[in-house]
Amino acid sequence: MLLELSLACQDTDRTRPLRDGRVTIEGCRVTFIAGNAEEIFQRAFRREEFDISELSLGTHLLTTSRGHGRYLGIPAFVSRSFRHSAIYIRSDRGITSPQDLRGRHVGVPDFQQTAGVWVRGFLADEFGVHARDIHWRTGGLEQSGREMRISYELPAEIDIRPIEAGATLSTMLVAGDIDAIISPRAPSCFPHDPNIRQLFGNYREVEEAYFRKTALFPIMHLIGIRRTLVEAHPWLPLNVYKAFLKARVIALDELNVVDTLRITHPWIAHEIQEVKKVMGENYWPYGVEENKHEIAAILRYAKTDGLVDREMQLDEIFASSTLDEFNF
Repeated sequence: MLLELSLACQDTDRTRPLRDGRVTIEGCRVTFIAGNAEEIFQRAFRREEFDISELSLGTHLLTTSRGHGRYLGIPAFVSRSFRHSAIYIRSDRGITSPQDLRGRHVGVPDFQQTAGVWVRGFLADEFGVHARDIHWRTGGLEQSGREMRISYELPAEIDIRPIEAGATLSTMLVAGDIDAIISPRAPSCFPHDPNIRQLFGNYREVEEAYFRKTALFPIMHLIGIRRTLVEAHPWLPLNVYKAFLKARVIALDELNVVDTLRITHPWIAHEIQEVKKVMGENYWPYGVEENKHEIAAILRYAKTDGLVDREMQLDEIFASSTLDEFNF
């Protein structure tokens, strides 16, 4: 008998083969639930609504380190992104370099948001700007009344406060009540307001240089499975992982189809070759071993931020069966 499971993910080229049935999870019948990341994360972390779910890596580390993580991860990293493009500033505040963020009021939707963890990490590592150097303000980017996804306490040296109930980060940036925003999604005031710009206008060049120097391709999201399901069905994590590996192969193969382009980009084949020149053939790796550098970095950043309060072991974060290397 097949195991009936729900699977919540964003609909991307890396997950679509699971949604449309080209890839199945062996031993399972899956109901695929597509949604945006924020909705999926709120429903998963607050109410554990899904059997298998896309998860914020930052929140997964936080909840797991504090002993109330409801999901075990598998190393299928369905969302990754460089985040130098995620810093939006007021151009009339004398901010011309990352070092100029010291002493500024910077908005973030949630301090534990993975994009922000990576930005704070590279600000510290590359520019000597630490979390304690900035006044952090949290709240909804475009909607007021946003609450923390998960409650937590941070070190006293980090100044962090919620914005007023009726305010949004975007409107506060326009009004000049804050100096900058860190957000993976552009605020609605950009690029329309002449006083708002990205800190790194040439972010692709900066991000390519960052990768060449650090070999880090930041991980944003992973896949999680309910811990209770893993305990009841030890075979499940590896089968789920294998399915996501197969879906990724299909996604990468489709980028190389040139007779009838599968991607709405006239030079996608050339673009992929340019990416490979910088990042290598395996530029979107899954697996713990292939990503141990990124995992170590975000664990260090999350601990520095106070989101992770102790040293963590890999088998706490990921299902132990997915830590081994296999040739699928």
